[in-house]
Amino acid sequence: MRLIESADGTRIALDRTGSGPPLVIVLGAFCDRSTSKPLSALLAPSYTVYEYDRRGRGDSGDGSPLSIEIEVRDLAAVLDAVGRPAFVYGHSSGGLLALEAAARGVEMRGLAVYEPPYTGEYDPGPGFGRHLDELVAAGRREAAAEQWMAMTGTPPSLIESIRRSPDWPRRRALAHTLSQDLRLANDGHVPIDRLKRIDVPVLAIAGAASPPWAASTVATLAGALPCALKLVLAGQHHVPADAVVATLLEEFFA
Repeated sequence: MRLIESADGTRIALDRTGSGPPLVIVLGAFCDRSTSKPLSALLAPSYTVYEYDRRGRGDSGDGSPLSIEIEVRDLAAVLDAVGRPAFVYGHSSGGLLALEAAARGVEMRGLAVYEPPYTGEYDPGPGFGRHLDELVAAGRREAAAEQWMAMTGTPPSLIESIRRSPDWPRRRALAHTLSQDLRLANDGHVPIDRLKRIDVPVLAIAGAASPPWAASTVATLAGALPCALKLVLAGQHHVPADAVVATLLEEFFA
């Protein structure tokens, strides 16, 4: 691990592994840089893989209040630290963040996103994000994490299983970042006017076993962005198989 500084001086924790062209992984809700270790291990023979803790997560600092602009600057700082134009892979709200960065001119060599959650009519709206922040401020992190999972369609039995799992303390600790993931989702709508500025190759991926919004989103991105392709993967859900993703990234970035 190394610590780099973002534009406002906040320290961002960054891991590096492997060899080859640089590839930065950007992750979504309930994730820190430990989440993508199985994927980075598969990519490391072909790429120098960089994984970082988004602001407020893991070993990174909290710094300024979370916003799209400040997180874009964090990702820009990570890419600057790499030292040369990098490929970027973003999963879920990490894909939203990567798209926002690319639209603002942050330099990338290529971008792949898996199911950025522009969920249309399924989006709970900004009021839900404020509600989550209020729960966290009242010390009710567990309730915030539980209600987030329920909002995303997680069955009650699975929520209870997650509560009993070793991963639950990490999820609870990240509850204060959940409203930021909602903010990135732009009330569920693809911000076409903003994203059509992206001029790097983009691969927009969805799983065929995911809810309908996933395939609809990648179709919209492929139609709106000047250099984008869409791909819907048979049998894959919102959390895809690492081996499938690694193969796709190697093919696309090649």
